[in-house]
Amino acid sequence: MNDIIPILLPILAALVVIGGLVPVLMKARKSRTQYLGTRDANDPVAPHGGGGTLLEDRAAAPAAPAVRKDPDAVDIEGLETEVPDDAAGLETIPVETPLPVAGRLNRLRERLVKSNNVLGKGLLALLSSDKIDEDVWDEVEETLLLADLGTEPTMQLVDALRERVKVLGTRDPEHVKALLREELIKIVDPSMDRTLRVDRHADRPAVVMVVGVNGVGKTTTVGKLARVLVAEDKDVILGAADTFRAAAAEQLATWGQRVGVPTVKSDIDGADPASVAYEAVKAGIDQEVDVVMIDTAGRLQNKVGLMDELGKVKRVVEKLAEVDEVLLVLDATTGQNGLNQARVFAEVVNITGIVLTKLDGTAKGGIVVAIQKSLGVPVKLIGLGEGADDLAPFEVEGFVDALLN
Repeated sequence: MNDIIPILLPILAALVVIGGLVPVLMKARKSRTQYLGTRDANDPVAPHGGGGTLLEDRAAAPAAPAVRKDPDAVDIEGLETEVPDDAAGLETIPVETPLPVAGRLNRLRERLVKSNNVLGKGLLALLSSDKIDEDVWDEVEETLLLADLGTEPTMQLVDALRERVKVLGTRDPEHVKALLREELIKIVDPSMDRTLRVDRHADRPAVVMVVGVNGVGKTTTVGKLARVLVAEDKDVILGAADTFRAAAAEQLATWGQRVGVPTVKSDIDGADPASVAYEAVKAGIDQEVDVVMIDTAGRLQNKVGLMDELGKVKRVVEKLAEVDEVLLVLDATTGQNGLNQARVFAEVVNITGIVLTKLDGTAKGGIVVAIQKSLGVPVKLIGLGEGADDLAPFEVEGFVDALLN
């Protein structure tokens, strides 16, 4: 027995040393996914033009500064920044490139033209009839209301068309179509500013919050918009502040991987969303990126506590930087219910723009006018499907032409 002890002691000592090294090695491996170091114009970047410096350049980068505590945001565990594999020096993954704006707009127009569009076709049929009497005008009014145009815009459009048709006495389909196009363009309102405020400020990134109820496509919209911004050579960070929906953070991180941008998220379900949003903006400031996009929970608009939480997210973020855009994502197929949602969200956060998704087959184009009239907020982006390129800037004339063709 005494002969065995000298042999066992070195073996036991080696096992103890190895056991102590395992946590250190695991921590070092995890640190490769952190988004470290300040990026300047002179820093090399990943091939896609955003998403962090290359790993070899990070070796000399200064350590990340200590996290600033915020009185309204609680500490959360499991917070991390997930960097796309190609930006972290790991296995290269393909980074998708979106179609040019012109290509996306043409694609959207084609899909809208092919959709079940009763608004333009119905109005043209009525206004081109041999006899335009009170019954016809009643049908025109009913068609507009069924298209979710809203009562006030409907009466405005009918009165304008009635006057012009009466004065000109025209029945020519092409002439009627031209009159209808002019009046529709007026009511959709080309004077509204539909510019997305996503340009970096002198000392901080632009901050974009995306809000809306469950199921309208907020996370997908964030990913698609990040894809567009990266194509414009902007550096972007995503913040996964939807901590209530299962796998929402992973879904956003997957979009980040696809377009080549890092995602700040928590691995803890139900973590404080304001804290995640705060850390995302802080990372954006520290890393000198152009845009920070924050995906929020799909909270129901009739849940007062959850709506208060959304207001808190915005207040906490603004301790670091002003929120430049608050985009409300609405499902166009919900019609007037979407309008009710918009009103409630506008009371909690200052909505600066609308994103209308699913504006295809079953959607009624009049909802664009109804929302803008009700809120005084422009529709800035529209989506017509699930494809990565099915999101484009809203163009008044292009939209009206698609309705009438």
